[in-house]
This record gives sequence, structure tokens and C-alpha cells, in this order.
Amino acid sequence: MFITHKNNKGFTLIELLVVIGILSILLAITLIAINPARQFAQSNDTKRKSDVTAILNAIGQFAADNNGSLPGDNPVPANSEITTSPQLISSAESNLCAFLVTQYMAALPSDPTTGSPTGMIPQPCPAVYDTGYTVVKSALDNRVTITATGQITPIITATR
Repeated sequence: MFITHKNNKGFTLIELLVVIGILSILLAITLIAINPARQFAQSNDTKRKSDVTAILNAIGQFAADNNGSLPGDNPVPANSEITTSPQLISSAESNLCAFLVTQYMAALPSDPTTGSPTGMIPQPCPAVYDTGYTVVKSALDNRVTITATGQITPIITATR
């Protein structure tokens, strides 16, 4: 009577393939779960698009109420005009806060990464503020363009 003992050490090919498949699925789920940076960047770009549109709508409403004049056509306060060269919407360059806030907007929105920490410039307008957005008007037809620098979309603009 001979008893043969088979020493099967190791894994079969099927077992290895199943483990590799399971690990691949777990890796894919992990990569999706730990990529919040892209999610935040997309969220910030969406806010920028919304902010650019809101500011442009407020300028359009101002122009409609003032017979086509843009904010700052009569530059009071100082540095408030919209010029044909791109300027930051800030207290130092194109100071639109006094024209738009309360009557056309509840607060002036700002860039989520470079603007005001709260994301809004409140009323009364602070002495120093920076929205992180730029404004420019066309020399030919007074069309206004608001621009933001995005994280995923390089340049976010709206023109009216």
C-alpha cells in the first residue's frame, strides 16, 4: 500500500487572476475616491462661471437703467470706470462695488481661491478689495467682457 501525497504549494492560475481582478477594482475605486483635488477645481471653475455671469448681468442691468451708460462712465468714485484695457475688479483698478452692490447684486462675488475669503465683497464696499476677476470693454461697441482664470478651464469669460 503506497500512499502518495501531492504537495501542491502555490496558487493556481485562476486564483491569481481572481485576486488581480479584485485588486484592480479596489484600485480603481480608491483612485476615484482620493481625487478630490479635481472635484474641488471643477467646483471652483463652476463658481467662477456663475460669478462672471452674475457680474455681467449686473452691469447689463445698470446699463439698461442708465440709458446705456456703463458703471463709471462718470468716474465717481475714483478708479471706477470700465476701460478698453483689462483691469481687475478691485478697489485699486475698476471699482464697481459702489455701482452694483445692493441695487443690482446683494454682494460682489470674488474668486474662490484668490478673492475675498468669504467669496463675496459685502456692502458697504470695503476700502480695499479684490475680486480676482477682470473687466474690459470693447473700443468699438462698448461690449463688456468679464474674465476669470480657471483651474481646469484656463480662461473663463462672458461677453455682452
